[in-house]
Amino acid sequence: MTQDARSTAHSRKKNSPSSAPKSGGSAVANTGPAFQHYQAAVQLLQQGKYEKALTAFQKVLPGAPAALLDRCQIYITTCQRQLEKPALTFLTPEEHYDYAVSQLNTGYYEDAREQFRQILANYPDTDYAFYGLALLDAITGRVQDCLANLARAIELNPKNRLQARADNDFQSMVDDPRFTELLYPEIP
Repeated sequence: MTQDARSTAHSRKKNSPSSAPKSGGSAVANTGPAFQHYQAAVQLLQQGKYEKALTAFQKVLPGAPAALLDRCQIYITTCQRQLEKPALTFLTPEEHYDYAVSQLNTGYYEDAREQFRQILANYPDTDYAFYGLALLDAITGRVQDCLANLARAIELNPKNRLQARADNDFQSMVDDPRFTELLYPEIP
């Protein structure tokens, strides 16, 4: 067989109907509206929006290909368990603050931000909640918010100025002259 005949036979084999993916295969499952709805539901789940994710997975179920059915059922169960968890309750604002800091330390920044804001909604003059927000703002690159929250924390409790000087979480703010002025004000 000549080289041309071999390449022609090879290309026919590649394009033959028997080598095309089967209709139940993953190529079909990864296209189509059911898979797109499934992906959107997974995103909601990852964002912690369990109620919306549960509804989205339940909508995917009726028309889902076999490859997605088991996954949808597992995620539905996950959403239901998350929604059944009792709401967090804190006896003191300090306990609430500790929880917020734990969320911050594990990288759940939006949840930490929400926790700090809840503390401030209930206890508007809680200096350490403003300090926590300032830390979070420094870590997430929100310079203006960091400066405003830290200024308020220092206003409520001047010891926060000393704490901030030694806190490595403010490293991203060190070169900002407004930050330096806040930590080392000129004495008249």
